[in-house]
Amino acid sequence: MIRLTDLTKRYGPTTAVDNLDLELRPGQVTGFLGPNGAGKSTTMRLILGLDAPTSGTALIGGTPYARLRHPLRTIGALLDAKAVHPGRTGRDHLRALARSQRIPAARVAEVLEIAGMTSAADRRAGTYSLGMSQRLGIAAALLGDPQALMLDEPVNGLDPDGVRWIRTLLRSLAAEGRTVFVSSHLMSEMEQTADRVVVLGRGRLVADEPMRDLLAAAPTGSLVRGPDLRPLAAAFAGAGYDHGTLVVPGVPPAEVGARAFALGVEIHGLQAAGSSLEDVYLRRTAAVAQFTSAPTTKETGR
Repeated sequence: MIRLTDLTKRYGPTTAVDNLDLELRPGQVTGFLGPNGAGKSTTMRLILGLDAPTSGTALIGGTPYARLRHPLRTIGALLDAKAVHPGRTGRDHLRALARSQRIPAARVAEVLEIAGMTSAADRRAGTYSLGMSQRLGIAAALLGDPQALMLDEPVNGLDPDGVRWIRTLLRSLAAEGRTVFVSSHLMSEMEQTADRVVVLGRGRLVADEPMRDLLAAAPTGSLVRGPDLRPLAAAFAGAGYDHGTLVVPGVPPAEVGARAFALGVEIHGLQAAGSSLEDVYLRRTAAVAQFTSAPTTKETGR
């Protein structure tokens, strides 16, 4: 278990993490979300003792990282996939880490196979693509067979096969009773992977909820498809119709289907339409996003 209590980090006048209270529990994947500059990476650095908190504590199993006797056996982490000596092979990088923690040398071959890096293990890390570096970093995080795993944007640079591998790996590790803490900007992946969602905004906790509850509380409605749904659209205030697709917010499919039948409107598809994690996230962080883009227009050069 990872426990953050009143965790605060200031850099001069800037507060990167603001009185953060958080408990990361075993047996689940916790997705860590937030806009750029929200304080996610700083929080992870504080957990690993790479930055000293201004106040508060970050404990792993009740102990600060710096006091762990065998850190890699307790928590595996990947914060920067390229933080490897470019002249060292992937295998030698893992061997050095294993020796520093008295981890059996045989474990190196095991994690290389888990990460799909066996065939590239004897190449210099400086020749690796970003996706290969991510795989090596995850192999390093798994090296000590830790009870907690913390990954910062682990799917960056991975191909679709790699993305699916990460998703399956994280779910399996949580199913074994481990604490899994992962940050990502890919909402669709987090929606499929995380059991719980923690959202930061400007260093403060915006949300900490089970994924199921977060999505269930979002507005729902109906999605309808058909050749001409304009009469049905006119029957519901606030409905949106575009090229054969109709969205009716706040109205369940049964009611929409009954109205379509009464109006004699032909439909080819009818299903519940709930908000995605991306929709929920954007609503929750709209007031705390530090960097926002201007609306796009069809006109340019002005």
